Amino acid sequence: MLEWIQVLDQKGIIYLNNLGTPAQDIFWSNATKITLWIPLYIYFGYLIFKFYSKSEAVRIANTIFLALATTLLFTDVTKEFVVRDRPINDVTIGGMLRLIIQPTDYSFFSGHACNGFTIATLMYLFLRTKTKYAWMVFLWAILFSYSRLYLGVHYPSDVLVGAVVGVVIAYGFYRLHDIYIEYMKGK
Repeated sequence: MLEWIQVLDQKGIIYLNNLGTPAQDIFWSNATKITLWIPLYIYFGYLIFKFYSKSEAVRIANTIFLALATTLLFTDVTKEFVVRDRPINDVTIGGMLRLIIQPTDYSFFSGHACNGFTIATLMYLFLRTKTKYAWMVFLWAILFSYSRLYLGVHYPSDVLVGAVVGVVIAYGFYRLHDIYIEYMKGK
């Protein structure tokens, strides 16, 4: 990795992680939990079924699940290939960070950011013509991703790359969905 990116990452994560307080730790420790957001995921499903026919809603749900499966696989393979320690496990800065949670797998890139932005982007793309509030899904993705910085388990570049990869994968699956719909209309 380029030295200057590593230096910026280290300074950024030390700063962001040390902004926290024990009272905020509880909030961010929960905000990072995937299971906390199950009601939101159910609401996303409700919106898809509210605005689309049942058959189209099922196709959209399948598109989202396939995109998520892709992000999970791609994230895990990348982490094992890059082998970047998490900030809290980095011997040069680990002692300067507040230890709140301690995952043991690798850091690059953030699966939370990738998955969050994949879901948010697909929800936005599918709902943008249905409701003027579709853009608000990105507020959740930002909050979910920031939790990883607050907790000191990802460097800023891990989260940024995860978000970008999530958006790219989501857009790719959105286009594949459109291609499939056009193909089915032509039959």
